[in-house]
Amino acid sequence: MPREFFSHVRTWVFDLDNTLYPPHARLFDQIEVRMTRYVMDQLGVEQAEADRLRSDYWAEYGTTLAGLMARHDVDPEPYLNEVHDIDLTHLEHAPDLAGHIARLPGRRIVYTNGSEPYARRVLAARGLDGVFDAVYGIEHADYHPKPDPKAFETVFAKDGVDPASAAMFEDDPRNLRAPHAMGMRTVHVAPAPVPGDHIHHHTDDLTAFVERLT
Repeated sequence: MPREFFSHVRTWVFDLDNTLYPPHARLFDQIEVRMTRYVMDQLGVEQAEADRLRSDYWAEYGTTLAGLMARHDVDPEPYLNEVHDIDLTHLEHAPDLAGHIARLPGRRIVYTNGSEPYARRVLAARGLDGVFDAVYGIEHADYHPKPDPKAFETVFAKDGVDPASAAMFEDDPRNLRAPHAMGMRTVHVAPAPVPGDHIHHHTDDLTAFVERLT
């Protein structure tokens, strides 16, 4: 993978979940249990109905939270605090990844559909705290979730990101469509590639990929 594909990049945007830690850490398994319980408690439904609603909201709105806000006027802050109160003790430090990201030229930021406090906890558990210049959660996107283009536009405007000189690393291929349309270099980070004109590169090893850029 030639470095020249990234020679113009001066802002490096990284998703958090299943991107800056490996999918086998299975943090989202814990989050999903808490999301389902939250939907059950808030809406007074059984687990099967909560799971159905979550699936529908993910497909239509991008996240469970966005659906709950749109359909049920749910307050996002208590939701985010509750669903992200998970155990991170099994996450391993990633000194090689930290070193390679730190050597990327320009500005390095994290942008997640989770909350900023949760993101900072995960980064600390991975030994990646201090590597990034900024960390943005869904609250910084006015609670618009990825893949909504408004979410990217809001966060990038706050940070001053120029998409023409930026790259986006994401595990969810849906979340690379808007960055690609904005002119960003896109990298799909996942065990298996997914076809799509909006994906420039794929890697199943973020550490090795970033090392080749430094």
